[in-house]
Amino acid sequence: MLDISPNQRRMLRTDDAATYTGVSASTLNKLRLTGGGPEYIKLGKSVVYDPADLDAWLSSKRRRSTSVAA
Repeated sequence: MLDISPNQRRMLRTDDAATYTGVSASTLNKLRLTGGGPEYIKLGKSVVYDPADLDAWLSSKRRRSTSVAA
């Protein structure tokens, strides 16, 4: 996870967000359509992700057991 102060915040495009999270850009694209993915920001035709939103989404995916319902 990046250690960035609010004054240095850098938004990530889909490819960079995919690298950051470890999922494919295709998966992020599909999650934007179907829901369940990280929050994103639409700037004109561009989609960007705030690293804080990616961290929150990743944290929400933590599980202790495979038997716990998602």
